[in-house]
Amino acid sequence: MIIQLALDRMNMKEAIEMARTVESSIDWIEVGTSLIKEFGTTSIKKMKNQFPDKKIVADMKTMDNAAYEMDLCFQEGADVATVMGAAPDVTIQKCLEKASEYKGKIMIDLLNVSDSRFEQLQIYNQAVFCEHVSKDSQEIADHAVAKMRKQDGLIRAVAGGITLASLPEMIRQGPDVIIIGSAITKAKDPAEAARLFKETINMVKGVNEV
Repeated sequence: MIIQLALDRMNMKEAIEMARTVESSIDWIEVGTSLIKEFGTTSIKKMKNQFPDKKIVADMKTMDNAAYEMDLCFQEGADVATVMGAAPDVTIQKCLEKASEYKGKIMIDLLNVSDSRFEQLQIYNQAVFCEHVSKDSQEIADHAVAKMRKQDGLIRAVAGGITLASLPEMIRQGPDVIIIGSAITKAKDPAEAARLFKETINMVKGVNEV
């Protein structure tokens, strides 16, 4: 089970320092949408240069102009890039083609995607499917966390509002990737918080596998 650290709403120096602080407990590093918007796609390159052995996720949230945006992020060193599940099929298909060209992966963000649209998207089974509770939704509902729709054979991720308290339930849903942001980055001791997330995942997975 992969831990993806989501880095948002900070400057690049802070983002790199945060990733360095928790490096031993996380697997993938997400260059968040806010970083890309504020500092450009060079933010992806800077993160990859600092952490060449980590998978770097560019949270582009692409909705259109897929080839151009995918070229931008993969040329800067991204290993994974995001596209919105609400985007047109032609956009998602182009993202997947570009990812294949660069030997990368696409993560489809299921924010506000209906069950019927989710069914349609399952043809793109080489992508990672991310169930996502938005930041705005979290702010008006303290306990808003992602819930995975059941579907075997897909690579699944969950994001949004995940805390140590909600983590065991998240693990029981069986995601391949757990995306954690503020519960680590806003913690008093981010390194300890990240360590506890990793320890809890290993412990709960061990219990479930017995």
